[in-house]
Amino acid sequence: MNKAFVKESEDDEDDDLPLPEIPPGTRNYMTPAGFQNMRAELLHLIDVDRPEVVHIVHWAASNGDRSENGDYIYGKRRLREIDRRIRFLTKRLDLAEVVDPTVHHGNDQVFFGATVRYENSAGEQHTITIVGIDELDPLHGRISWISPVARAMTKSREGDTITLKTPSGAEELQILEVTYPAPVSI
Repeated sequence: MNKAFVKESEDDEDDDLPLPEIPPGTRNYMTPAGFQNMRAELLHLIDVDRPEVVHIVHWAASNGDRSENGDYIYGKRRLREIDRRIRFLTKRLDLAEVVDPTVHHGNDQVFFGATVRYENSAGEQHTITIVGIDELDPLHGRISWISPVARAMTKSREGDTITLKTPSGAEELQILEVTYPAPVSI
C-alpha cells in the first residue's frame, strides 16, 4: 500500500523539542541522586525498552501489510518516543554539573541541595528541598533552584526573614530550619 494511506509520517518526529530553560551563563546543576536517576532511566531505555520495542516492530513487520498492522504502527510510534527521550536525557546529562549537597552538612545557610523549613506570613509552615531543573517534584516539596522561592532563599540563614515578590505583592518568609544530607562514609 502507498505511504499516502498510512497515517504516520516521517515528519512526525520532534527532534528539536525545547529543553526546560536554564538561565544564561549557568549550568544544569543536579544532585548526585538526580543524576543517577536520569542515568538509570537512560540505560533502561537503551538496554531494555528499546530492544523490546524493536523486536515487536520487527515481528509485526514480518506479518505483511503494515498499513493496518496496529502492532507495527504503534510500535514505530513508541520507538520514536523512546528515541526522543534518549536524545533528551543524553543532552541533559551532557550538560549536567553534579553538585553534592553533603559538603554543606551542618551549615545553616541556604544553598543548592538544602532542605528548608519556612513559615509564610499566614503562619503556614512548608518544607522544600532545592534541586536541579530536571529533578523538581513540587508535590513532594522538591523545587528547582531557579524558582522564585529558591532564588529568594539562597544565601539566607536560619532565623532570617526574606521577602518573596509574588504577583499579589511581597510576602515575608521566615526561615526556620536549614538542613543538608549527611555525608556517606565508605
